[in-house]
Amino acid sequence: MRDSFSSYHPAVNMLYFALMIAFAMILMHPVCLVLSFVCAFSYAVYLNGRRALTFALAGMLPMLLTAALINPAFNHRGATILGYLPSGNPLTLESLVYGAAAALMLVAVVSWFSCYHAVMTSDKFIYLFGRVIPALSLMLSMALRFVPRFRAQIKIVASAQLCIGRGVAHGGPLRRARRGLRILSVMVTWALENAIETAGSMRSRGYGLPGRTAFSLYRMDRRDRRALLFLAAVGAYLIAGAAAGGLHFRYFPTFKGLWGGGYTLSLFAAYFALGATPLVINIREDRMWKATASKI
Repeated sequence: MRDSFSSYHPAVNMLYFALMIAFAMILMHPVCLVLSFVCAFSYAVYLNGRRALTFALAGMLPMLLTAALINPAFNHRGATILGYLPSGNPLTLESLVYGAAAALMLVAVVSWFSCYHAVMTSDKFIYLFGRVIPALSLMLSMALRFVPRFRAQIKIVASAQLCIGRGVAHGGPLRRARRGLRILSVMVTWALENAIETAGSMRSRGYGLPGRTAFSLYRMDRRDRRALLFLAAVGAYLIAGAAAGGLHFRYFPTFKGLWGGGYTLSLFAAYFALGATPLVINIREDRMWKATASKI
């Protein structure tokens, strides 16, 4: 599906994900955690479709349950005792809720990073940081794109090995392990050769030399400036609100935090507006595109 938010200037995309990932890790208020997870998961589904749902059910749901259940086994703080574990340590309501909150925060952050990977391509990252930190930006760009490229290449190598009768799904355990090591050896060689070729190519192009210019298609227009101003204003409002204690929530020894009030509700609304920005942009652009197509 076409993502209109990806067509914005890389500075807009980077600022958005920097704010959402930072807020997802810092703001532990239950309402903020739920809003962050809903916005991240909705945007991931919009970007990746069924793959996001499959990843959520197969990967994030077990991770959520595991993290939520492990915390009460090691954290016994809290005033509301629900019972006692076989070890004799108390099982408290606060530890259960905090475990669920920490698990939800972890899943939300993973979802935001999956959206970041789909939107912030390597060329956008190098465009933003190539002149400031050329070596580090190139290394981070290569690292971020390494995992998807490695997965795609290992499928090609495994299919090629299968065609010549050396698939890892056939034979005894020792033979399958030997074939798997052969594929791993091929992939390590491919990764090293690819890194050397990339480094040589970038060096021959003068990457990182002082005064080097680079062609780019990205231009900051009026639409990008409005989006950048909106993100900066809402982000500053949320930072000021969090610093003033408007989004504070305490889990131990008892629950204590702000749930209502005009100021707190305005912070919740601002956080939701910030998180839903890409979806709002995409929905608006989709409606405009359908309305234009219907007139043709």
